[in-house]
Amino acid sequence: MRLGTSLAGVKLGLQSIPIATACTIYHKFFGETDLDAYDPYLIAMSAIYLAGKVEEQHLRTRDIINVSNRYLNPSSEPLELDARFWELRDSIVQCELLMLRVLRFQVSFQHPHKYLLHYLISLKNWMNRYSWQRTPISVTAWALLRDSYHGGLCLRFRAQHIAVAVLQLALQVYGVEVPADADAEKPWWQVFSDDLTKPTIDNIVSDLIHIYTMDTEIP
Repeated sequence: MRLGTSLAGVKLGLQSIPIATACTIYHKFFGETDLDAYDPYLIAMSAIYLAGKVEEQHLRTRDIINVSNRYLNPSSEPLELDARFWELRDSIVQCELLMLRVLRFQVSFQHPHKYLLHYLISLKNWMNRYSWQRTPISVTAWALLRDSYHGGLCLRFRAQHIAVAVLQLALQVYGVEVPADADAEKPWWQVFSDDLTKPTIDNIVSDLIHIYTMDTEIP
């Protein structure tokens, strides 16, 4: 359901930060509890509902329910406002309170997005204009960051480090090298985050690749 949280958020028109918050809440909740003890679909809906409040992009529970229902049952019609609907709505509200208690009301997070934006602007100024324009480094880095929320990277690594790692992977994918990096006193990524190490970047990249592997194995 980690993928479903992100997709439902997109279909609901959530911006990237609320979606990231919803995914982080989802992963953090199941990091504190037993996966088998709670319905992951209810947790995902409640995480989206709560994230909308946290990031001030409020959503109607009815919209969350209908989009989630369509995700689970692509050919289904929107739910009628019957007893089942109101029971599910009440479950989402009660689950939101449960999540807040489990997470000790710590539901505001520092995401990598602002760091990645800053790093991309800086790197673009360093790069050859033609090299930058002919390769979709920026688009790829943003896509990698979005997909990183399908797993728990957001809980294990600092936001700045994730931003550097997805940018490093995007550069590697297209075989693009940062000018004069080999002759510099320290690598380009350490200019952005001086406490970052190569093993940390490798660990983040490895975990991200593992997420893609898991997603391909989902039946």
